[in-house]
Amino acid sequence: MKTLIDPVVALAEEAGLAIMAVYSSDFDVQSKDDNSPLTQADLNSHLCIVAGLEALTPDLPIISEESGLPDYAERRRWDRYWLIDPLDGTKEFVNRNDEFTVNIALIEDQKPVFGVVHVPVQQKTYLGCEGYGAELRKDGGPGVSIRVADASASPVRVVGSRSHRGASLDAYLENLGDYDMIPMGSSLKFCVIAEGGADLYPRLGLTSEWDTAAAQAVVEQAGGSVLTLDGKAMKYNTKSDILNPFFFVVGATDRDWLALLPDSE
Repeated sequence: MKTLIDPVVALAEEAGLAIMAVYSSDFDVQSKDDNSPLTQADLNSHLCIVAGLEALTPDLPIISEESGLPDYAERRRWDRYWLIDPLDGTKEFVNRNDEFTVNIALIEDQKPVFGVVHVPVQQKTYLGCEGYGAELRKDGGPGVSIRVADASASPVRVVGSRSHRGASLDAYLENLGDYDMIPMGSSLKFCVIAEGGADLYPRLGLTSEWDTAAAQAVVEQAGGSVLTLDGKAMKYNTKSDILNPFFFVVGATDRDWLALLPDSE
């Protein structure tokens, strides 16, 4: 699997260039069936990544947010497949706040074992790979190993979505005590935890598997965890839909973060 690292990083960077070509233009925004935004950048990145992965690993299936979801009867037989979000954070892209990413993950036996998260505007790439670890590469340079924080800060550093919030999260934060909320878009929230810049990301709202898989690999290989509310690692391709359960991304483990959930959770 380590032989995939450099080619997939290069592919994510190529997709990032395709995204930036649209980002610098006066682009149009369409609406998908679920009313989420879609731009030419999403489509260009999708085509770039799919073509690259098909050339790199022709025998592996690919699921992309922009290509539709195969029937579960078919994909339940897959032991290994690619799961991609060509442009995670399209709302951030449309709002031009720079907080969007390219996500490419390899799923094996319901677990993300390799993930690349590329940040086009910052020219940064996070990666996590079983048997290799987690690292950050900047401006095409060599990778620097990253690791979650050894201990949580005081106040606790919490990352949260710019676009999604809710009463459940507010109730949890009331139980947390002193905290600093850092609003952030896309899978960057995972990556900040992976490099020790934040302690916790509670996601008590809906996400899809392509939103989280690549970044989960990064966090886990950096020593963190992505836990559902029952305390188990979040899994993939276990059911007919592609929605994730609610989850917590955890860096430092010096507190029992799930114990602070309101009883209704």
